[in-house]
Amino acid sequence: MNLPLLISVPHGGVRIPPEVESLNALTLEQIIEDSDEAATDIYPFRGAVTAFVATDIARAYVDVNRAETDRGKDGVVKTHTIYEVPIYRQPLQIKHIHMLLTRYYRPYHSKLTLLSGGVKLGIDCHTMAALAPPMSADAKSKRPSICLSCADGTCPKDWFDLMAECLAGSFGCEVSLNDPFKGGHIIRHHATELPWMQLELSRAEFTGLAEKRARVLQAFKEWCENVI
Repeated sequence: MNLPLLISVPHGGVRIPPEVESLNALTLEQIIEDSDEAATDIYPFRGAVTAFVATDIARAYVDVNRAETDRGKDGVVKTHTIYEVPIYRQPLQIKHIHMLLTRYYRPYHSKLTLLSGGVKLGIDCHTMAALAPPMSADAKSKRPSICLSCADGTCPKDWFDLMAECLAGSFGCEVSLNDPFKGGHIIRHHATELPWMQLELSRAEFTGLAEKRARVLQAFKEWCENVI
């Protein structure tokens, strides 16, 4: 039986949208560096959970974990990567931004809303740089192996505490709560429809990718066994 979870993987993609490919200034290496590297290896839980949503578009071009109105340098349609590298050869026109939002951003959020039926919990799954990049609030800081966040209220506290315990037990290490991430736009925006949490695993090699995948899935299974 599938776990009653909705898994979102918003930053695992590395594809350039064809609408802006001619304006792109990034190399593949820079696109990967800006993305949640290895997220597609750690969280491929389609078939193991009730609902699964991901995008193959790189976050450098459309960041579905930002508010649609966020027009900052690190906003929904960015101008620079998290390492301060310019993304485009020239500024995007309004028509390009409109196309990106219409074709990639809004459909992602529509799927999250439509697929929430029959689900107990949504989990927005990420990987994070082991050393915080320049544009981060915790710039140049060493990050924990695991961060679990709930934006101080996107799910019941006992559910949140239980997930932290399950992850700590599965990985055998401490889980940082709401630090350095408190939870992004996805869990905040969709918490009116369903309880949500955000999970971040460090890209540091504290264990292999297959092991990370197995341990995350084990923690999710244990959580479901205790809640259902």
